[in-house]
Amino acid sequence: MRYTLEYPSELPSAPDDFLEPDVLRAVAAEAESAGFSAIALSDHPAPSHKWRRNGGHNTLDPVAALSFMAAVTTRIRLMTNLYVLPFRNPYLAAKALTSLDLVSGGRLTAGVGAGYLRSEFSALGVEFADRARLFDEALDALWSIWMDPEAPVSGTGFAAPSTVWLQKPAQRPHPPIWIGGNSAAALRRVVEYGSGWMPIIAPRPMASTIRTAAIEDVDQFSAALIRLRRRFVEEERDPAALDVQVVCPHFGFDDETSLRRARRRLDEFAAAGANWAVVHVDGSSPEAAIDFIRTFGEQFITEGVGAA
Repeated sequence: MRYTLEYPSELPSAPDDFLEPDVLRAVAAEAESAGFSAIALSDHPAPSHKWRRNGGHNTLDPVAALSFMAAVTTRIRLMTNLYVLPFRNPYLAAKALTSLDLVSGGRLTAGVGAGYLRSEFSALGVEFADRARLFDEALDALWSIWMDPEAPVSGTGFAAPSTVWLQKPAQRPHPPIWIGGNSAAALRRVVEYGSGWMPIIAPRPMASTIRTAAIEDVDQFSAALIRLRRRFVEEERDPAALDVQVVCPHFGFDDETSLRRARRRLDEFAAAGANWAVVHVDGSSPEAAIDFIRTFGEQFITEGVGAA
């Protein structure tokens, strides 16, 4: 099992301290030192006050923040979790993500999704009802731009009229594309474009809130992954090369019951085929976060928890 640190500002109760440059620098450096394989931020350019009051969190532009972290690290991967492609012109998305891959020396993992906040789509001038179609269109365009940057692409509201001069990303043929979501459409996108799948393991009401199909437990996750791998074989893709990222259950190191539950849960998901897990650390303060990251590295990463 490899571990991704969800940057602590993305916890609803995290203080504004996590937006300060010295804290960004310290947390990213500690995550790399502790053995985390990636650090991740989500994408919310214009969330509503209602969302923030009901479990939302502080946000930074993920490309800007991850580029900053790239400058103070050397090995850890920089992950967008998730970058909402329907929010943007595909050329703008490709330019931002390619730039991050270049300035990080080829460490981008491009986790992408369709988005789910209706009010945010409205604020950005994008039709919420069109998000699935726009996501498919943008994903195809991003893949095409990365595979052949000079060839013009076109779609809803954009059309390059002639050959385009763009830099290729550092990773070839392109950075890993990981797809988030549980729906049949999400799995199809993984098969067509992805090298990673980020399912959402959550109770049905929560899955409904973020507008995806429900996968509520390890058994349902295992069944979905078996179907996905079968489709990889049908498309003559190697199912063993697929990365699968789940979320580590919340726990405290001073709560032995929750700690045992998290260890057991990670082992169960690893046995079912997950090989990455997102970790939410103690976000009560930067000092608490750094202590948690260090201890997690010692007790989980060094000991190989979830390596079944």
